[in-house]
Amino acid sequence: MRSPGRPDPSRVVQRQFWRLIATGITTAEASIAVGVSVPVGMRWFRHAGGMVPISLAEPVGRYLTFEEREEIAILRAQHKGVREIARAIGRDPGTVSRELRRNAATRGGKQEYRAVVAQWKAQQAAKRPKTAKLVDNPRLRDYVQDRLAGHVRRPDGTIVAGPTPPPWKGLNKPHRADRRWSLAWSPEQIAQRLRIEFPDDESMRISHEAIYQALFIEGRGALKRELVACLRTGRALRTPRKRSQNKPVGHVSADVVLSERPAEAADRAVPGHWEGDLIIGTGRSAIGTLVERRSRSTMLVHLPRLEGWGEEPRVKNGPALGGYGAVAMNTALTASMTTLPHQLRKTLTWDRGKELSAHAEFAIETGTKVYFADPHSPWQRPTNENTNGLLRQYFPKGTDLSRWSAEDLEAVALAINNRPRKVLDWKTPAEVFSEQLRSLQDPGVASTG
Repeated sequence: MRSPGRPDPSRVVQRQFWRLIATGITTAEASIAVGVSVPVGMRWFRHAGGMVPISLAEPVGRYLTFEEREEIAILRAQHKGVREIARAIGRDPGTVSRELRRNAATRGGKQEYRAVVAQWKAQQAAKRPKTAKLVDNPRLRDYVQDRLAGHVRRPDGTIVAGPTPPPWKGLNKPHRADRRWSLAWSPEQIAQRLRIEFPDDESMRISHEAIYQALFIEGRGALKRELVACLRTGRALRTPRKRSQNKPVGHVSADVVLSERPAEAADRAVPGHWEGDLIIGTGRSAIGTLVERRSRSTMLVHLPRLEGWGEEPRVKNGPALGGYGAVAMNTALTASMTTLPHQLRKTLTWDRGKELSAHAEFAIETGTKVYFADPHSPWQRPTNENTNGLLRQYFPKGTDLSRWSAEDLEAVALAINNRPRKVLDWKTPAEVFSEQLRSLQDPGVASTG
């Protein structure tokens, strides 16, 4: 039998396992690293719904022992202060203060600290797992479940059945298949709405995290796990944040991530650093956008359909005929960038789209080093994102962008580049870009910020 003072070895291993999961590595890698089989690690992850089920803090020395509680009781009986007791037992004063407040005996109508009673109270409070709030409160459970999984209704109150989804198999939402129609309030919407609808009823309170736990973690018993299909994402497991950030992208290697970009590109003091992206239209149409970070000068890249587009049904993993496959994108970008002086094409920052997967060839042909922003981080390309918003005035979402010729795009770029910009002290991007060109022709002319 394990002695009370020693940690449970299985808990130590699980704690190490979940720490590794939090770093973003796969479940299989974490399992091997802590010395358990991959199926065991997979079971730990699946049963916990991808959520850390235990505290990752080391328990050794964290909790007061019975001997320490006896010492506190003796010193308290001697009318010693909290800080003096803390110094005597080698604990933080806050720990002693909480212990006296939480675990004191109250039967006599006043708080009196006794070691035996305090130990019993601490053990009762530490029992796991505690009964979930949604299990103890049927009214609250019904409210949560109705807002999450309730029926979609017409204005007259009749139920709209919606499609018949495939049977739930305990996995994430089916790919490209019907999903159940439901009210589908998010857990956060449910938690916040409770405060509005029941302002004086404290029993009708629950955090959004508790709702997620009731959905993701097996054994909670309050909500059926298949109701995860009613969440917007439909995920049956929570994906650790670091893991989603560490998803491998074949064309993004360690030497082309944003952190490797020269520091001069970040402060906009030196011209020649560009940001780029695509604006997408209907029918797999697109326009490439390039924006110089210092002058905000914009170039639009024409991406016409390739021969054979629309003649036959699209073939999975077949050639990209929409105009922005890797080969077509390289050709079009190279044609645009090589119109600039070499000094004005130092770097290009792109998002993680695979249209630039052949960036190595592009860098060789143009002398422009390509860097990729982090996943889901549009703020790392702020100039381009802002410009794309301006361009939507001319190329709205939901329209076919392939109908515009290269001459049309050039005209729109001219219009954008001749609009005064507050960030440029009301100069136009064309004027600032012209100043940059003149400074290259006359090295004695200092560039202005």
